[in-house]
Amino acid sequence: MELFFRLLAIALHAKTPITLTAAGEVIGESSGLFNIGLEGIMLLSAFTGAVAANAAGPLAGLAAGMGTGFTVGLLFGLINTYGKGDQMITGVGINLFALGFVAFGLHMLGAPGFHTVSRASQLPAVRTPIGSYSPIVFVALVVPFLVHFLLNRTRLGLKIKAVGENPEAADVAGIRVELVRLLSTAVGASLAGLAGAFMSVSWMGSVTRDISAGRGFIALATVVFSGLRPMLVLLGGFLFGFFDALATWLTIVPVLRDILPWQFVSMLPYIMTLLVVAGVIGRSRFPKGLGVPYRRE
Repeated sequence: MELFFRLLAIALHAKTPITLTAAGEVIGESSGLFNIGLEGIMLLSAFTGAVAANAAGPLAGLAAGMGTGFTVGLLFGLINTYGKGDQMITGVGINLFALGFVAFGLHMLGAPGFHTVSRASQLPAVRTPIGSYSPIVFVALVVPFLVHFLLNRTRLGLKIKAVGENPEAADVAGIRVELVRLLSTAVGASLAGLAGAFMSVSWMGSVTRDISAGRGFIALATVVFSGLRPMLVLLGGFLFGFFDALATWLTIVPVLRDILPWQFVSMLPYIMTLLVVAGVIGRSRFPKGLGVPYRRE
């Protein structure tokens, strides 16, 4: 049971950034915009969150991370709604900018490649009968339910799905297509920002220039797996978290550590994610307007 609870704790923490980021991307893609810049948003937010936490405390760090995500998402939305830009190129640009900016920022802080968040500036864990967990872990368990309610039980959710499925009809009905898409992708990106700040301010207690470690792309794979159904985002995130926890456990078991190369163990969560996603590609249905700039005729 002790081993099970250890694996559970690692899995829940590992699935948190994936779940938060994927839930936010579900909102954005439901409106018709897809953002492959999630990796960059998480990386930027982890950096700004760490800096803000050291300066003003953990809540400031989380707020800075969400603010960073919202700002980058807003810029992405402006370029691709009102500017009719290419969403793929914009997302790649965000990722490349983040890699350079964070590396430069860490250098300017005097610790190239690594910056530690002081213990006093980290978000305190919540003690439970089955272990200690970051409060953001519980937030990530609730967010998919809130996104599901938003998209399926509210008037705003109907508007979001309408501009993603048929923007022309939504425009005729009086819905401001560009504005809905802009705000949807910005709010979704703010959740990716929270995920990034969680990693540096709460989970890992530090920020590195590769702290996101492909999690933004795994979140995109989780969105494909879920078919834009927020409840399945929980399952997809937990699958990655479980195999990430399993990989961590395999590296500390002496017998297995000597048999399995650490490189293969590190690949395990990503391999399993690819296998799961490969099994659902072509079966998921996405909005007809996804990725297509809306131009009023």
